[in-house]
Amino acid sequence: MESRAIGKILAFDGRCNIVVQNPFAAEAFPRRAARRLRRNEQISLPLAVCFRAKSARTLAMSEKRKVSFIGLGVMGGAIARHIALAGHELTIFNRSPERAHKWSQDNPGLAHRIAANPAHAAQDADVVITCVGNDDDLSEVVLGPNGVFRMLKKGGVFIDHTTVSARIARQISVEARDLRIHCVDAPMTGSQIGAEKGTLTLMCGGRDEAIEAAHPVMEAYSTRIVHVGKAGSGQIAKMANQICIAGNVAALAEAVRFAQASHLDMDKVYEAISGGAAQSWQMDNRWQTMNEDKFDFGFAIDWMRKDLGLSLDEGRGLGVSLPVAALIDQFFADIQAQGGGRLDTSAIIKRLPKKGIK
Repeated sequence: MESRAIGKILAFDGRCNIVVQNPFAAEAFPRRAARRLRRNEQISLPLAVCFRAKSARTLAMSEKRKVSFIGLGVMGGAIARHIALAGHELTIFNRSPERAHKWSQDNPGLAHRIAANPAHAAQDADVVITCVGNDDDLSEVVLGPNGVFRMLKKGGVFIDHTTVSARIARQISVEARDLRIHCVDAPMTGSQIGAEKGTLTLMCGGRDEAIEAAHPVMEAYSTRIVHVGKAGSGQIAKMANQICIAGNVAALAEAVRFAQASHLDMDKVYEAISGGAAQSWQMDNRWQTMNEDKFDFGFAIDWMRKDLGLSLDEGRGLGVSLPVAALIDQFFADIQAQGGGRLDTSAIIKRLPKKGIK
């Protein structure tokens, strides 16, 4: 059932930071009701005030659910926080138990419980969400002896945000169908910043009814949910996304080195070209850091190589040539060989020598 949500929770640091989407829900916060809230206005309230709202639904985008989240990495940890702040009852699990306990300590009161294993996490859950590393991790967590599907009830919802092969996504979908579980493969884009702000884009594969069942919870941490097609389609869309990003960041690296070698004012070059056809997310967010040789953040080269490997494998299966993606994958491999696998993908510029720079 849809609720009257006051707005979108963007961040959490002891406070709820909310962008108002429904000014008429202001009665949830009596002190704020004295004045009229404006749409898209940002307000900041103590967390305790949020939890004392007249109804939990005033903060949620939907009816409260029991949601279990598995995989509390950089992206998963931020997503789990948004789920709890949206009013859902949150259970967490991480294969490294210390990470789950640290998350709970860093986010006091947000986790209803810490599960002992994936099956335990799925017990009594309405929705289970995974965000793990690769095909093998996902298979173990979902289909293993202590996997999610051992305990997730009929009619339950399973959402996977891991970037994996379309093959494993389809396999899990078949298993879910046999168990009468709604299943959605929903890889994401938007980076760590998007996860922290709750502005991710989700590329979803699965049946219409599965997407519909998953939608209310996914709204807590995303601003764009696209149903691409049947099971595995979300993963294929994510591969296309990564192919684009790889080409973009590689070209940007060459442009930065070219402008540097010409002794141009890098801020002026950015100002000149970022408003035209060359503009991109990578340019807006990586031009300056590339110029300053800062790479200790963002999306790791190790993960990009995993994603490009999936794309190249899928391309071979389809009989599609991906020569540029294959070449850039080797460029990333060069940085890995230098010990830079954990650096942001923009570190690809390190392959290119600086010319004429003092």
